[in-house]
Amino acid sequence: MKLLINYFFIFIFIISISSCKDKDSKYVATSQVDKSVFNSTALVPDSHFVGDQKCKSCHNSEYQLWKGSHHDKAMQIATDSNILGDFDNTTFKSQGISSRFFKKDNDFYVNTEGRDGEYNDYKIEYTFGIKPLQQYIVKFPDGHYQCLRTAWDTEKNKWFDLYPDFKVVHSEWLHWSRGGLNWNTMCADCHSTNVRKNYNFDSHSYNTEYALINVSCEACHGPGKTHVEQANKLGKAYKFNGELKMTNSLDSKKLVDECARCHMRREQITANYNYEGTMLDHYFPQLIAEGLYHPDGQILDEVYVYGSFVQSKMYHNGVSCVNCHNEHSLKLKFQGNQLCTQCHMPESYSTPSHHFHKNNSEGSECINCHMTGKFYMGNDFRRDHSFRIPRPDLSLKYGTPNACTECHKDKDNQWAWDNFQKLYGELENKHFSDLLAPGITGDPNGLQSLLELANDTIYPEIARASAVKTMRNYISTASIDDMIRFLDDDSPLVRAASLDLLSEINAQDYLSYALPFLEDEKRSVRVKAFFTLASLDEMQIPEAYKAAYNKVKKEFNTSLEETADFVGGRVKKADYALRKGNLKEAIKGYESALEIDNINNMVRTNLANLYYRDGDFDKAEASFKTIIQQEPEFGQTYYSYALLLAEVTRYKEAVVQMKKAINYMPENTRLYYNISLMYDKLNDLKSAEKYVQNGLKKAPADESLLYMLAYIYSKDNKIDKAIQVAEQLIGYYPDNNNYINFLRQLKSRVQ
Repeated sequence: MKLLINYFFIFIFIISISSCKDKDSKYVATSQVDKSVFNSTALVPDSHFVGDQKCKSCHNSEYQLWKGSHHDKAMQIATDSNILGDFDNTTFKSQGISSRFFKKDNDFYVNTEGRDGEYNDYKIEYTFGIKPLQQYIVKFPDGHYQCLRTAWDTEKNKWFDLYPDFKVVHSEWLHWSRGGLNWNTMCADCHSTNVRKNYNFDSHSYNTEYALINVSCEACHGPGKTHVEQANKLGKAYKFNGELKMTNSLDSKKLVDECARCHMRREQITANYNYEGTMLDHYFPQLIAEGLYHPDGQILDEVYVYGSFVQSKMYHNGVSCVNCHNEHSLKLKFQGNQLCTQCHMPESYSTPSHHFHKNNSEGSECINCHMTGKFYMGNDFRRDHSFRIPRPDLSLKYGTPNACTECHKDKDNQWAWDNFQKLYGELENKHFSDLLAPGITGDPNGLQSLLELANDTIYPEIARASAVKTMRNYISTASIDDMIRFLDDDSPLVRAASLDLLSEINAQDYLSYALPFLEDEKRSVRVKAFFTLASLDEMQIPEAYKAAYNKVKKEFNTSLEETADFVGGRVKKADYALRKGNLKEAIKGYESALEIDNINNMVRTNLANLYYRDGDFDKAEASFKTIIQQEPEFGQTYYSYALLLAEVTRYKEAVVQMKKAINYMPENTRLYYNISLMYDKLNDLKSAEKYVQNGLKKAPADESLLYMLAYIYSKDNKIDKAIQVAEQLIGYYPDNNNYINFLRQLKSRVQ
């Protein structure tokens, strides 16, 4: 039997599927989209931003509300009046690192461990934020501005470690002096006005610039030059003519999109935000996915607000940020339940007959049941803006949190669900999480739930798009038509997710379906379409789409350049090269990703497999050994390394590594299948049978294991046992002709 190899291409896994699909499908359209969708990305000159003092002269009341706000204090020059932390020769220790804060010649400094692992004095250039913490920014000679890991708690007036339980060495990406706390990439675009990152790939350096240091009036309303000129020229005759953004005339969804630019986890598409087009012309939000959100859509990682708020019924009923927050001070408009009873009748909701808690208790506050949250950055408590009903039943199924047990910590989820039903009865409506969670958690029937969710426009766009994204978990078992039928959806989020999915499938006969989206109205969708088409030669692009293709090529290259200081950006460029058939360039891309994050072992795993494809086994093996040295308890590496060793017929060594993989991943039945194959190659059928049986104890109906056991019995001339297992296999899979023929052959051997 041929040894089956799984290369675990986390980023570059490509499935080639043939199809006799009719080329006249609805997804293959002629070029008909208005070329005006290719809106300008021209930079707005800094001189077009007039500054908050100019705004104050006519809009003093708005200015006074904004002054001192989180936007105003988003970033400031480090001065006595701006720095809140204790720099009176104070020392703070955490994870074996000492940081001493002091002043010298009226400047502020910290002495701490730097990039080189040595202690150095670093001058504080800027303050960052104000409540509940203030961070401090250091400038490096290569233009990198870095946020210290030690921050000042402005409520408790003490230094603290942003990640107190996490040991980071100086060479890691997460060290304060490197990528994880880099201001240029991670912070600048949203904490200052008119930011240009100006990253140099070759030197891995920055020359970042901005028009105004903080989140000024013009960060939201756009450059004020024309507005001021017209007002000064026309005086009382002046009439507003749309020269400013985010005005009172904006509808709720457009307003949320404008705010979303800085209040969401996203990928950047353009080099600079120039106030033209929409949010999706410059950014694309991270969808609901494992590691970022819980399977039901509740916040998990630091995803900010947009991704949760657009899940809510409030968003879909015309509520926007400014219904709860003052648009200039950012403060809540009301305290307590009064904020919610602006819309929700107090006699129906702010009463024990609804919340079943004593009035004026924590349990009686709407937000504690419908807007739970968690701490980020050590002391910053942020609430989930999806405004959901607690679902202890989903907690029982998928391990998701719920408000009931977060408060009643002495109770369990079953108690919470029993009492929920007792107090509120059956759930009246199906929430999208009932359909999304099975797919995210890998339920065998999850695909049907995802299809139902993606197909029903009653559910939020982000949930439907996330359902399409999650279908990647079922690529091997689903039909392409089922998964990509959402390409022509009205929602650009869903279209974009469908293109990402088609890109992962990479089925040659279907790639032409991406062509019309080179002219999509949203730049982020166009860029995703271009990547989807990567494996097509440019000569294969129909004449009707060549002009659009060439325009989007520039947009795509810009997006690669803009994200080149991220590991993911460099990997995306490498994957594009791989799809173009340029293996050497792909290897260079992955190597460059490791240059900025040397312990990113997902990247190193993929690179190891690329080395192997390129015939460089020594580098492939060295890569796996490096991963094992850095993460000795990560079972997946032993598995990949074992498969690589088996492929070059070093079966004894492969068995050793596979046993280690089983030790760390005992529930993964594929490991038992592969180690039995290796023992078969070593002619050790007794050990091969032992490991298959061990695997079947965990998954008695596993198709591969059953077939392997029947094969081993057959090879060992235990024909009766082989027949018995083969009959069991056919009982599970009665339509498989290969198994039927195999059984027939076995029976012929005893006649």
